[in-house]
Amino acid sequence: MKNQGSAKTLVIAEKPSVAQDIVRALTPVAGKFEKHDDHFENDQYVVTSAVGHLVEIAAPEQFDVKRGKWSFAHLPVLPPYFDLKPIDKTKSRLSAVVRQAKRKDVGQLINACDAGREGELIFRLIEQYAGGQKNGVYQSLGKPVRRLWLQSMTPAAIRDGFEHLKSDEQMQGLADAARSRSEADWMVGINGTRAMTAFNSRDGGFFLTTVGRVQTPTLSIVVEREEKIRAHKSRDYWEIHGVFLAEAGEYPGKWFDPAFKKPTGDDADAEQRADRVWSQHEALAIAEATRGKACSVKEESKPTTQASGLLYDLTSLQREANGRFGFSAKTTLQLAQSLYERHKALTYPRTDSRALPEDYLPTVKQTFEMLADSGMKHLAPHALTALNNGYIKPSKRVFDNSKVSDHFAIIPTLQAPSGLSDAEQKLYDLVVRRFLAVFFPSAEFMVTTRITSAVGHHFKTEGKVLVKPGWMAVYGKEAAEDVADAKEGDKGQSLVPVREGETVRAESVEPKALKTKPPARYSEATLLGAMEGAGKLVDDDELREAMQEKGLGTPATRAATIEGLLTEKYMLREGREMIPTAKAFQLMTLLRGLSVEELCKAELTGEWEYKLAQMEQGKLSRAAFMADIAAMTERMVKKAKEYDRDTIPGNYATLTTPCPNCGGVVKENYRRYSCVGKDGVGEGCGFSFGKSPAGRTFEPEEAEQLLRDKKIGPLEGFRSKAGWPFVAEIVIKFNEEDKNFKLEFDFGDDKKNEETGELVDFAGVESLGACPKCGSPVYEHGSNYVCSKTVPTEEQPTPSCDFKSGKIILQQPVAREQMSKLLETGKTDLLDKFVSMRTRRAFKAFLAWDKDAGKVNFEFEPRTSKSPPRKTVAGAPAKVAGAKKAVPAKKAAVKKAATPKAPRKTTLASGKQPSAALIAVIGEGLVSRPEVTKKLWDYIKANALQDSADKRKINADTKLQAVFGKPQVTMFEIAKLIGPHLS
Repeated sequence: MKNQGSAKTLVIAEKPSVAQDIVRALTPVAGKFEKHDDHFENDQYVVTSAVGHLVEIAAPEQFDVKRGKWSFAHLPVLPPYFDLKPIDKTKSRLSAVVRQAKRKDVGQLINACDAGREGELIFRLIEQYAGGQKNGVYQSLGKPVRRLWLQSMTPAAIRDGFEHLKSDEQMQGLADAARSRSEADWMVGINGTRAMTAFNSRDGGFFLTTVGRVQTPTLSIVVEREEKIRAHKSRDYWEIHGVFLAEAGEYPGKWFDPAFKKPTGDDADAEQRADRVWSQHEALAIAEATRGKACSVKEESKPTTQASGLLYDLTSLQREANGRFGFSAKTTLQLAQSLYERHKALTYPRTDSRALPEDYLPTVKQTFEMLADSGMKHLAPHALTALNNGYIKPSKRVFDNSKVSDHFAIIPTLQAPSGLSDAEQKLYDLVVRRFLAVFFPSAEFMVTTRITSAVGHHFKTEGKVLVKPGWMAVYGKEAAEDVADAKEGDKGQSLVPVREGETVRAESVEPKALKTKPPARYSEATLLGAMEGAGKLVDDDELREAMQEKGLGTPATRAATIEGLLTEKYMLREGREMIPTAKAFQLMTLLRGLSVEELCKAELTGEWEYKLAQMEQGKLSRAAFMADIAAMTERMVKKAKEYDRDTIPGNYATLTTPCPNCGGVVKENYRRYSCVGKDGVGEGCGFSFGKSPAGRTFEPEEAEQLLRDKKIGPLEGFRSKAGWPFVAEIVIKFNEEDKNFKLEFDFGDDKKNEETGELVDFAGVESLGACPKCGSPVYEHGSNYVCSKTVPTEEQPTPSCDFKSGKIILQQPVAREQMSKLLETGKTDLLDKFVSMRTRRAFKAFLAWDKDAGKVNFEFEPRTSKSPPRKTVAGAPAKVAGAKKAVPAKKAAVKKAATPKAPRKTTLASGKQPSAALIAVIGEGLVSRPEVTKKLWDYIKANALQDSADKRKINADTKLQAVFGKPQVTMFEIAKLIGPHLS
């Protein structure tokens, strides 16, 4: 452990907590460490840490293609080398680590990141980034590197690890595999996403279609299950349930066929069961034949034991928490991370191991002692029982180095937590109970199987009685509750006794009509299980073996994969079910049609894991692996680029609503819903509309509604050509030029009635409430909620009120119920889907009537700070993203006051002087940015400068050209263009 020469050794751990553990372990043998802001140091060592990944790979600038310019012309992207890019949120930590690595008095480095592929990659990228660029390419720092390989974090294990450091040469295979996996994921994900996006955007617009080695096979699992659900044809079957009378009382039983054998083979009927009858006539005949008859009884009882579940890894914890509490995988990870980092109450959660190191027994005993002495009354007695009875002892089921990889199982630490939230307490208790239970004895049961026979028919009854609770005592009655389906007759609890040779009577026997059910949709718990066990789906023995311990993704990334599929609208979460969307089916149809199904299947991961394992062992070169990845990427892009047919084969829908132009049949194909004529097989009249306008794919039910009602919305999930999301309504209108109906976005133009004098008729329309300005009824009209006196009506041709509030404000749809609530109470509920036009970030706010400003404003949740709640203007008509910008709150200088002040308004002037060009448009006087924006929009509306074809574009007149510097701008540009005109 002694250092050679006077140069110091820099130790880089993966996490700050590990750095602290290393310092504590080394202090007795290397001397006391001095603590600095970002490292520890003594005469021999400097110890610092990352916080997970600090650097990521990226294509060099000259090989990168920016979003919005993705086309086949730029594909495939196969950079000859990869650049390194600091991760934004951890730049300061990276700078601190690099600063230590570059110190002149640091002569060598020790990689103390987690023992495994990801830990190796984290260190290698940091070390290479510290080396800097030479001729545009990052090079190694050039200082000697050795590897600390730890399976346990006990002080003795850490000191032993320092005595047996591995050489850099020994780790080269793992380093190559780590870097290759990262670069291969980048190449397949980037090229696949851009190729599929380019293919789907051929008709115009920007239809983002993401794919990835883990994401897409995961989605495929969900889609294939949904396809089975949709294809399932329910069948009638019957069960026969009996109640039998013995001397000691009654017991239930269910008919079964003792000669039944489960069908095998590809065409086997998986719905066949020993207790199912497929004919009502047969079921009635069995019931009639046995009802009231004397029956003989055969019974067999035997003791069985049941051990507790293994300790948790992250995936099993996420599954359990989802099943018990409904926590999403992401929520469970966040809670576990908080219990690990903030409360120091759990060990590292991002683990795929369910065992502990073999030298961890003393630490486990200490943990039991901590729990026994803690104030946690629901847990302490069980810990004390285990200590008093000597339950904590070596066991391969718990302590097994061969089953510990980068990390060990999730268990409580020696620190008793306090101040946990309700959700954190639930998760902590879940982990602690499992930790306690795994050391308790097995639960013991007496299982009884009773066969009751009458006139050649047999009925089965099973009883299961808990004799010794063992580990179940840790869970109280919860785990020893009645067996599932106990009342169905084939399972039960403590059965009434039957004497040997006793004859019982079939008191009642009745058939029960049932229907077969499709397979259940995935919940997050079952999907996590499917991802973890994806290797079982692989046919090839070698690939299946390679995936045996891996599955799809890692425990640390599976939650993010699921959340990514939800974010990209490939799946919806309804209750606990994960439901694939039309966009998901469209992607699977595309990949199957292009014959790039390797992206849909777990075999790709299996093949990679097999080759990466060979690379780790020195049996395969990194260059050969990356050449294979490049070839696969080129093949994938080529298939998409050269596909020349009009559509892609698939299982497509036929809409029930006829074509609005000719009354023909409207059918779905890969890209569109098109009229195919009244016979359903012809050319049709030419009417069609795209399935994915602005990158959002219609569900079949939505397409049906659009065709039936000629309008739908507001809908979320659209993306502009630049890739920004927006919310909009869609209509189908007759186009005079084409003499056919066409799909259009409805950006609303409610002033047209005022300009043309056309009267609005609200007869028969339900009012949402009274106008807060004049008390007249408020109605839904176009893209706004308006006072009836805001538009020309028969009763009042000349409008006299100006109350108007958008149905969509900053991408947040405002439901009728919310507007009614605002009109009645002055405020909506807290709405959470507003998106800032400036930062593009989502935010939450109430919409509230501001009497002083005479308009609807934003009101934010009260904060714990001293600042009063803010309000910002939200009442101007908002169409879609960028249609009418809510004026941001402006910070005004205020003096301290002893009494609270009223909420600040955005109408307070901040005293900026407009330029001469701006004065020509809005007039003289000091103004704030919000006032400039409002006056500009008043000018644009008054002079009808919105482009007639695209309301989001402004056609500048001579005055506005002087302000904007060009003849046409978009709504998105106005805010930044007025900045230079204010001083």
